[in-house]
Amino acid sequence: MSATTVVGLILGSVAVVTLAATSNPSTPTAPATTARVVQVTGEDFKFDAPDVIPAGLTEFRFLNKGPALHHMALLKLTGGKTVDDLVAALAKPGPLPSWAREEGGPNAPAPGEEANATLTLEPGNYAFICFVDIGGPPHFTKGMVKPLRVVPATGPSGTTPKADVVATLLDYNFKLSAPVRAGKRTIRVHNTGPQHHEVELVQLAPGASLADFMKWMEKMEGPAPGKPLGGIAGIESGMSQYFTADFIPGSYALICFLPDVKDGKPHFAHGMVQQIEVK
Repeated sequence: MSATTVVGLILGSVAVVTLAATSNPSTPTAPATTARVVQVTGEDFKFDAPDVIPAGLTEFRFLNKGPALHHMALLKLTGGKTVDDLVAALAKPGPLPSWAREEGGPNAPAPGEEANATLTLEPGNYAFICFVDIGGPPHFTKGMVKPLRVVPATGPSGTTPKADVVATLLDYNFKLSAPVRAGKRTIRVHNTGPQHHEVELVQLAPGASLADFMKWMEKMEGPAPGKPLGGIAGIESGMSQYFTADFIPGSYALICFLPDVKDGKPHFAHGMVQQIEVK
């Protein structure tokens, strides 16, 4: 999720990310049938992360150990651009530069919880970055941005997960291929809209509705009537990623907080918010 995401809107403070690969990034992996796992934990205000990891199917697991919500957004830097170029470009008002491609990543889980995202990484230069700016300047201005180099790997990549449900992102709507049933479910998130989108999954409190949650966000007073579970951070048109969550029966919300390319308003203000029921 980006600058206007649920990360800041729900709790308004930060847990920073520490990234550690479970395999040696300097040694390309042997043939794999599953995604390479990269574990993520949090501490303020830095990314403690590997400088290099192999390309291919990768599952990022983000465990939020901080006192507040946080997400791990991933950007691919093209045209030979660096993180220094990115920070300089973001110092100016406006959208991301055209050479910075939104690559998703795990969206925000509640403190003490873990979120995940599975995606295919191509060789190139990337950046881990936090766009949260509620209650102060964006966190990347405090050091929450770090370069990542993805290098070619030998052997086949893992096999993409089997999705239980496909969540299609549109301008401005979510379309599910089937109802989400209780249990551990894998969701394929596919953006068919002409602009960037994300999905933040929120488990609504017992008896609370989507309207209650959206009203609470206006002032954020009192306990939040919902618990963020994760989802997929911003991806561009045509992209797909996967996340897995353990659903219990009840009500959930799907929300896109990204700014619109035309008027800058969050996409939920254009109607990109939906309540679903899990049985």
